[in-house]
Amino acid sequence: MAELTPKGMRLHIGLFGRRNVGKSSLLNAVVRQQVSIVSEFAGTTTDPVDKPMELLPIGPVLFIDTAGIDDEGALGQLRIDKTRKAIDRTDVGVIVTDGQWDSFEEHLCAELTERGVPVIAALNKADLHQPPAELIDRLHARKIGVVVVSSTTGQGLDDFRAALLAAAPAEFIDSPAIAGDLVGPGQMAILVVPIDKEAPKGRLILPQVQTIRDLLDSDAMCLVVKERELRAAVENLKHPPALVVTDSQAFKEVAAVVPPNVPMTGFSVLYSRFKGDLITQTLGATAVDTLRPGDNVLVAESCTHHPIEDDIGRVKIPKWLNCYVGGKLNFTTVQGQDFPDDISPYKLVIHCGACMWNRRLMLNRILKCRRANVPITNYGLVIAYSLGIFERALGPFPAALQAFKNAGRK
Repeated sequence: MAELTPKGMRLHIGLFGRRNVGKSSLLNAVVRQQVSIVSEFAGTTTDPVDKPMELLPIGPVLFIDTAGIDDEGALGQLRIDKTRKAIDRTDVGVIVTDGQWDSFEEHLCAELTERGVPVIAALNKADLHQPPAELIDRLHARKIGVVVVSSTTGQGLDDFRAALLAAAPAEFIDSPAIAGDLVGPGQMAILVVPIDKEAPKGRLILPQVQTIRDLLDSDAMCLVVKERELRAAVENLKHPPALVVTDSQAFKEVAAVVPPNVPMTGFSVLYSRFKGDLITQTLGATAVDTLRPGDNVLVAESCTHHPIEDDIGRVKIPKWLNCYVGGKLNFTTVQGQDFPDDISPYKLVIHCGACMWNRRLMLNRILKCRRANVPITNYGLVIAYSLGIFERALGPFPAALQAFKNAGRK
């Protein structure tokens, strides 16, 4: 069912604009149900409202209805801040207006376009008045998609859906592979999945499930084992596997078992490519060599799970890095949307694989780090680097491995 598709795999469509221009009404009209509260009073929408649905031929999408960007007062500023955070995860931005277009709309347009997000202008309330022809011509000249709609009468809703399809990034029409392209049809991958206390009872964690599905979609085979059964699995195969993927926490043990001629990497490294920027995060891992005791390191997680005693981000990675640099580093951990506005005090940002998020949000965090000149890497990459098996983990990714070598590392 489309409703079961994780949010991170959906096209995120953000609705932005002033208060009372009909953002919520437009969303309700598109999805044909009352998902957002509407009224004649400005500022009815407070927190962003997420609505998953199926939009063919793309498939599962997520509409984000936001508060008015012109909200007022202290509470209004909090709403605006949440709206701006919604921009960070938007793949297609819809600026809804009732015909007015000045600094508010221009600022929204600039925030979206500087992130590389395609913009559609939805000129709403066409049943009450027609938008100025001059505005439509001006937006067309800037290559901004324009639709004239009425959420009351349904005018232009088909055009609106067509505009969304036209603006959707190509990756949502032809979804990128997680690991299937590294294995190939008819070939075997071994997935090493240690079962720890953070694994949901009776289920595998999301990256493992999504990797299995991706391999099946690519007509590849997969063998799922715990780390203790890996040696027997490798020895019992008639032919070497095309790829071994392991949970990052078992990198060292798995590397000792998998023959050197068999490509090996981690789920987190796969997700650096799938959800982030593998080359940027590869180079970010080399910043570990510049760390000195007392430096500040930010550890960021996309989900908000309850940490366990031996948590990977709070315990294991700090332990390995403290050992690597020969002293105690100062670690700060954030979860979910709680990413600092100012990251300049940090010498390194270490991010999880972002399996719960869409790629756009992860790319915006990488962009923020680049602008602040703060290196960013992810769990699997920094673990492999600190354990001395970095090149082995990058073996399946020639471009990333070459970038690492070109950086002057051995």
